[in-house]
Amino acid sequence: MLLVVAALLGRVHVANPGDLLLAAAVFGVLNTLLKPLLRLVTLPLAILTFGIAWFFVSLLMLVLTHAIVGGFSIDGFWTYVGATLLVWAVNVALDLTPGPWQLTGRRRRLRRASTS
Repeated sequence: MLLVVAALLGRVHVANPGDLLLAAAVFGVLNTLLKPLLRLVTLPLAILTFGIAWFFVSLLMLVLTHAIVGGFSIDGFWTYVGATLLVWAVNVALDLTPGPWQLTGRRRRLRRASTS
């Protein structure tokens, strides 16, 4: 995902491939551990804003990745917005594309139910 963001947005800079891999790992860990907690905490605000608050939680994951990984930088608020939208779009594309990444959790149960 971050490779797509870095390739498409000129104000996203990666010093070297190692920093891109580190940023992807940090971003993945933040999305796995911190994002669910922040979504729970911001649930009342998300209800009031019809989910827009969760867009900013996703944006915060990119901000934190930038702060943690020295060789990965995103310049400007609107670049963060664009990067967040691109990450969302890549996630949607991966969700719609058949592959081994879809064989966990809910998708696995659905697949088992349809083959039974």
